[in-house]
Amino acid sequence: MSTAISSANRVLTFIMDRYSLIIRNLVIYLAKANYKLVKNQTLLRFLFLFFATAGVLIAQEVEAPKEMGETTVLFQEQAILPIKLSFSNKEMKKETNDSTYLLSKLIYKNGEQWDSLDVKIRARGNYRRAHCYFPPLKVKIKKAVAKETIFKGNKELKLVMPCVQSSSTQDNVVKEYMAYKIYEVISPYHYKTRMADIEYIEFRGKKNKVHNIKGFLIEDIDKVAKRENCKKMKRTVHPLEQDDVSATQNDFFQYMIGNTDYSTAYQHNQKLLFTADYRTVPLPFDFDMSGLVDASYAVVSQVQGEVLDIESVTDRLYRGFERDEAVFQAVRKHYLDNKDRVFEVIDGLKPQFDNEKEFEIARNFIDDFYKVLVDDKQFNNEIVRKGRTK
Repeated sequence: MSTAISSANRVLTFIMDRYSLIIRNLVIYLAKANYKLVKNQTLLRFLFLFFATAGVLIAQEVEAPKEMGETTVLFQEQAILPIKLSFSNKEMKKETNDSTYLLSKLIYKNGEQWDSLDVKIRARGNYRRAHCYFPPLKVKIKKAVAKETIFKGNKELKLVMPCVQSSSTQDNVVKEYMAYKIYEVISPYHYKTRMADIEYIEFRGKKNKVHNIKGFLIEDIDKVAKRENCKKMKRTVHPLEQDDVSATQNDFFQYMIGNTDYSTAYQHNQKLLFTADYRTVPLPFDFDMSGLVDASYAVVSQVQGEVLDIESVTDRLYRGFERDEAVFQAVRKHYLDNKDRVFEVIDGLKPQFDNEKEFEIARNFIDDFYKVLVDDKQFNNEIVRKGRTK
């Protein structure tokens, strides 16, 4: 009986909180739209929340991530994947763009033998392309080529590599990979990733150079959308119009890793998904500018020209928006409940670091975030009161 009453109370509290939030947002929308009907997604979402509350995420109790669909074979396996690539780095930077790719072969180790795929590759990431020796890559694979291989189902991939070849930048790759893995613990809406040992043969005219570097593969957003039964969104959606819990989870995560180089409003290092239950949820990526990674080239972000009141990327600044207290507390509890799992991810990556000190710095950086969460005063000062209004 007590269990039934407790469940009923949670549902009732949720409904009251949710309806007050809907009314508040409806007023904002009507004001922005000059009292015209709000079209498409917004209208659908309001109708759904009014008439289909059963099964909607309860704001006071954020559930652990549950994936709806299957992950491709490439990312089901998490052993480090040995791969080989050959291309001219100079040509890669100068000649490729969103529509122009270089032809290459991706050679990978499959069990005890080496196999290969014909692929197309190009440089991506404007900042790293301009400032790093190794630009991150976009990889395209034809469906027929990937068939019957571990790459089946992955027509497009991202390959992250270190900025330059040094022990510190190799560890930066592991720390950025760590960020992706932490977010897997936090949200079902995440990119799957896999570490790779890369033998890169750089074409340099008559004499080639071999680089042995660390990297990791990232699945395409299409795979995330399919797995979670979502649709990709191209248009911008203000964070206050997004699902409050998912958006706040993302903002906590960005604060956790010390990242200000993102904007869900402008889809800068963020993509948006539209769920089957009419919610807009953020999908974050590219964390090399974060304090967790603390790359040598990292600078405090100025998205849309906004100057932030911090001097270093290792200085945390909460960039989320004001939310109802219940949402803040629910997300806070979710992070605290998953603290052990987060540190399992971190500690599991310790062997991948070349410099043990870099691992300890990264671990302590995340631990400092949890010190803020458990302290009511710090939590209110550093997160709740920092919530943006515009």
